[in-house]
Amino acid sequence: MADVKNVTAAKPKVGGAVYSAPLGTELPKDAVTPLNEAFKALGYISDDGLSNTNSPDSDSVKAWGGDTVLTTQTEKEDTFSYTLIEALNVDVLKEVYGADNVTGTLEDGIVIKANSKELPSHSIVVETILNGGVLKRVVLPVAKVSEIGDITYSDGDPVGYEITMQAMPDSDGNTHYEYIKKGA
Repeated sequence: MADVKNVTAAKPKVGGAVYSAPLGTELPKDAVTPLNEAFKALGYISDDGLSNTNSPDSDSVKAWGGDTVLTTQTEKEDTFSYTLIEALNVDVLKEVYGADNVTGTLEDGIVIKANSKELPSHSIVVETILNGGVLKRVVLPVAKVSEIGDITYSDGDPVGYEITMQAMPDSDGNTHYEYIKKGA
């Protein structure tokens, strides 16, 4: 039976919604356990929020005469897209350019090296609050930046880094996990 109480929107958790940590960091297994301290908050995300594309692609085989007789799944990419808008946050810059390519602090001066070095895989956690204080945590055990959008510098908009993150299978074959629990 339909129930309007099951309809929800998602808001970012206070203090940040997207967290990044090196591969091998202990991952959460529920929606409420505090994150390992290795997870770094990536700050504010643009008001476009977070988008997850998790749809299979398939090929159809047709018989003579046009009937579809077989459909096979050819791939199932799982990607997450969002725009990081804290352009002065060193952890954001490391996410975009790679930890080895960003040094310093805002106070001492930050140096960014833009190059073609491949960005390493790492883990991502996304934390949101649903209607009624329900907590939702999405965990990408193995994630890799697969695309970075154009960086625009203008008077009226924040400098943002549009990121597409490819979620890759872990040792169990899962690309991401979702944990949902009613808050305290």
